[in-house]
Amino acid sequence: MSIYKDIAWNGLWKQNSILAQLLGLCPLLAVSTSLVNAVSLGLATILVMMLANFAISALRALIPYEIRIPVFVLIIAALVTVVDLAFNAFLHDLYLVLGIFIPLIVTNCIVLARVEAFAAKNGLRASTLDGLMMGVGFVWVIALLGAVRELVGQGTLFSGIEMIVPSLSGIQVLPESYPGFLIAMLPPGAFFVLGLLIAGRNWLDARANQRLREKRLHDQPPATSTVTA
Repeated sequence: MSIYKDIAWNGLWKQNSILAQLLGLCPLLAVSTSLVNAVSLGLATILVMMLANFAISALRALIPYEIRIPVFVLIIAALVTVVDLAFNAFLHDLYLVLGIFIPLIVTNCIVLARVEAFAAKNGLRASTLDGLMMGVGFVWVIALLGAVRELVGQGTLFSGIEMIVPSLSGIQVLPESYPGFLIAMLPPGAFFVLGLLIAGRNWLDARANQRLREKRLHDQPPATSTVTA
């Protein structure tokens, strides 16, 4: 169980693909203009990562080492095509908003990095969990980024939710007279918010390490001296 806990913790925080490894920044910055768009792309990425890790882990003994990368890309591309067609069929309005970024999951560094670094070397359960937790780590960061940008830029949350559930509508959090902060909706705003998130993560890690050092010093037994005649 400790192995699975480590996999989960790595995906969510320690080796978070965005905050720690800085992978997949193109879709992160482009699609995170609203919470709904960000979570939708994140969920599509989770599905592809889980299935890709599962498939490549199951087939790793059959894939020649010399052609592993083209085979990995082929498997990922097939899964992304299925997800892309599903979005087009069942969530067409959202599909039009996300545009090219669903097919571009094929080239997302997060997906290819995990299948090469983990799924190709580990068993089915561990690989599938790794794909899930790395995807969840991606989703919570892109969701937080999208929520902050939407709130600061437009004063709303869940704008566009009617594309998924027609009976729902977005929430006007700030007064309707709020003029909006345009830079939050533009690429520079995405970089500013992402930089603050990375700084916050580094600060929390530094505090945790400092507390751990203080605890070790406190628990360390006092040195004893001996006197010899």
